[in-house]
Amino acid sequence: MNARSGNRPHCATIGGVPRFLFLLLFAVSACTAAPPAPPTPSPSADACPTGVEYAVAGEDAASGLRVLTLELTNCGTEALELEGYPSVTVLDADHAPLPVAVGRGSSGISAVEAFDTAPLPVTVRPGESAVTGLLWRNTYTDTSTPPVVGEHLELALTTGGPPQVFTPTREGDGTALTIDLGSTGELGLRPWTAAP
Repeated sequence: MNARSGNRPHCATIGGVPRFLFLLLFAVSACTAAPPAPPTPSPSADACPTGVEYAVAGEDAASGLRVLTLELTNCGTEALELEGYPSVTVLDADHAPLPVAVGRGSSGISAVEAFDTAPLPVTVRPGESAVTGLLWRNTYTDTSTPPVVGEHLELALTTGGPPQVFTPTREGDGTALTIDLGSTGELGLRPWTAAP
């Protein structure tokens, strides 16, 4: 009998750790459940309190004619069913309504095909968008009163729907855009269509 080993049984090791202890640690770690993944944060109600967001999707100005394309994005959880035209009120810098006649289609302001197409139903699912537009002339002929300049819009999906104030800004640089109606006092509306 070897005096150094005495009667102790031989114990195999793995990397200096007794084999039975290594197997025990391996078995325990294999049975331990992985920690649950943190829940995906749901969108905050504050991030989209009305369920819709507006943005300027395009602008065009030529020879006094103005076209402003507005995009609505459904940031809610339910699909929106749109048909016809939004409700639009032009507001001044203090959010007071301005005396502007808002008509459906081009309203005789100018022949613009997109404004005079027949309205069709549009379904806007969460995350999807629809567009509408504003059409007016910047003509100032009545110098007895100051020109009408709108800085904000009160928008609703349909007439009588809950309104939301929107301040148009240029996409890209955030420059404020005005509804510079001069002395014309007329605004045409494009019907809702699915965003391209």
